[in-house]
Amino acid sequence: MTENLISVKEFSELNGLRRQSVFKVIKRLGIEPEKSRGGSENRGQTISYITDREARLVLEVIGSNRSALMEDEDRESSLPEATLYDIGVFYLLGLEPEHDPNRFKVGFANNINERLRQHRCSAPFAKVMKTWSCRRLWEKTAIECVTAGCDQLHTEVFRATSLNSVIDKCDRFFELMPRLD
Repeated sequence: MTENLISVKEFSELNGLRRQSVFKVIKRLGIEPEKSRGGSENRGQTISYITDREARLVLEVIGSNRSALMEDEDRESSLPEATLYDIGVFYLLGLEPEHDPNRFKVGFANNINERLRQHRCSAPFAKVMKTWSCRRLWEKTAIECVTAGCDQLHTEVFRATSLNSVIDKCDRFFELMPRLD
């Protein structure tokens, strides 16, 4: 099974970063993005994609080089505070709470309202069940812990026998983590 890909454009938008800055970090890391010719919605432009693992690596480098990145950004634009400090929320979305109450998506977001808006394109009935303060670097560990015993339907989409048990696991996981104020 090949690792999921995300376009550099989407990755930049989701994390409040400028594409130029992301491409500089990708080049510095020696990552060779996969390229694909876009369809009519992209006017035939070439689109660059990186893997989830590469995306996490880029975020780690950006997180450890905040001051260098700030100098690289335009003086008039600033990165959202959540991106600077890698703090946001870990969310649990009910994808179809009325029709399939045990199917859910988990993940990290700097802005939960914007993330929910993006998910509503493919899951119009999605509902935020609960969020927890989270560092971006905790996301993958949290997902592995709280979804143990669930059926994985897609990258971050699962089905549980009880959504309440998943929420309980999330509560316990984040109780163990350092407080983020």
